Amino acid sequence: MEPILADKVQEYINQFAGKDVYIHVETTNGAYASHFNEGFFSAGCFIRNAKVNYEHGKIAGTGPYRIGLKLDLGWIYVEGLTHFELDDQGRLLLSGHGHDGKLAAALEISHTPFD
Repeated sequence: MEPILADKVQEYINQFAGKDVYIHVETTNGAYASHFNEGFFSAGCFIRNAKVNYEHGKIAGTGPYRIGLKLDLGWIYVEGLTHFELDDQGRLLLSGHGHDGKLAAALEISHTPFD
């Protein structure tokens, strides 16, 4: 993965728009964070292989970035993204890493279901 280039990521987002795609969204503030600090409030989200067809998408911000995908009846919105790649299977993979290098957020878009 490489640091996000907003114009390049926007091109990729546009290529998936108007098509049936599979989405992976993940947010976390640290695996087992509450096990190390009982006072720490742990929250997260995990969505895998949600089949959607978004009208359009937009990357915004100056880093970390946020991406919104406009659905027929709502939005998918992920913020805190820092890195991206288009892998050899044509999937757009985006991740957000904190100052400590740990994963904080992920958004992945694919024409086929994720394993």
